Amino acid sequence: MRRLVAWILAAGVVGALLSIVPAGSATAAVAQKRCDLPSASDSFATSTPAQQSLDAQQVSRAVDLLSTRLRLSVKVFRNNCLVAKSRLDDAGSSVHNNVWSVTKSVTSLLTGIAVGDGKLHLDDPIGRHLPKGPGWGDAAHRAITVRQLLTQTSGTRQAILAEAASTAVDPNLAREALAQPFVHKPGTKFQYSQLGPALLAYVVQRAVGKDLVAFAQERLFGPIGIESGSYFWLRDRSGLAYGYNGLFLKPAQLARLGLLMSNDGRWQGTQVVPASYVSAVGRPTPTNGCYGLLFWSNRAKPCTGADIPGAQTLDRRAIPSAPADAYEMNGTGGQLVVMIPSLDMTVVTTGYFGSLALDPPVLLGASPDEMQWTFFRELMAAVEDVDVADPGPYPGDPISLDVDPRNYLDPAVLTSDLLTNPHCNVVFCDGTIPTKGLVQNLQALPGLL
Repeated sequence: MRRLVAWILAAGVVGALLSIVPAGSATAAVAQKRCDLPSASDSFATSTPAQQSLDAQQVSRAVDLLSTRLRLSVKVFRNNCLVAKSRLDDAGSSVHNNVWSVTKSVTSLLTGIAVGDGKLHLDDPIGRHLPKGPGWGDAAHRAITVRQLLTQTSGTRQAILAEAASTAVDPNLAREALAQPFVHKPGTKFQYSQLGPALLAYVVQRAVGKDLVAFAQERLFGPIGIESGSYFWLRDRSGLAYGYNGLFLKPAQLARLGLLMSNDGRWQGTQVVPASYVSAVGRPTPTNGCYGLLFWSNRAKPCTGADIPGAQTLDRRAIPSAPADAYEMNGTGGQLVVMIPSLDMTVVTTGYFGSLALDPPVLLGASPDEMQWTFFRELMAAVEDVDVADPGPYPGDPISLDVDPRNYLDPAVLTSDLLTNPHCNVVFCDGTIPTKGLVQNLQALPGLL
């Protein structure tokens, strides 16, 4: 009996001691693995879903869903670790994709770097950085601010497809943008534009005093391991890189940009993009609840998409199935880089369309879509350490009947670009035929091989 009592007392003491183990020990036992960011020659460090508090089967279900939606590549990262990729990912890893309007977000990052250097300020009138003389904008155009270009509120006439119709043969994108008349007071209305970001690219180039592509390589691409000559960025005939389109990257290069954002603009100890700018790009603006500084935001509503084939404003966040702090770089057809700071998660996809919603803006990838809603609903169901609210299946958004061809194919935009500008047209700029960019494009083409 005495032995039994002694054993019970001993067991109680041991139990008491175990109960006062420091609280951090339990956390350490399930601590998520965190991976280092790779150098230029390294692959992404990997982790199992379980090491990231993710349900492996549910992650696979989400990734497989996108694989059935014409995705060439899908990568899911948590804590910088690659935890899942699509079945076609390896096959598509060497393919350079035109990331389309993700290019706009890259232009935004270069703007942020210039701001951090003190070469540019968000509320600068762009005229401060433009040449003087005929064709370089009247007083009203020169008073447009850098912020208004970043938020797509410059107020000038836009028509997305008409603006892009002359891609690769544009004589001078900046002067084409400055030739467009005003249709709204600057800063008052969101209108998705191509020429606005193109003009911003020129303003940044002028502010830093260096070719935009060279600046990008030195200050953005190089520091995160994207090597010179390993990508292609289309230029207009004057030599200016397209600020809205025409950047061709491999999926892994696109992922590096996403991981840079998920690390507050730092890469291996170097502050590449100011942290304050990184935190600002995904904040909604007064004119659009789902748009920041050439990045799409998930924080607020209503959400206005691009005007293809008609203007559409939705009374919801961009991706209701993802946390509200998510923000993204988004290129037509589903080129996506989505950052979710609260989960330390980064998702990268490339491909061609894939939404099932019978709504023209959604099918064209010009509006927040069914595919993103459905994918993130599946992926968020895999998260085990954070309770992410489930909004339910995609309910279908009201189909937009505001189909006005002038929203996207206004011939007046194209004629202003190429024919009616007395200083710069489809053939001549200031009496010369610009060919510099054509030569640079040919020289850079090996970057696609």
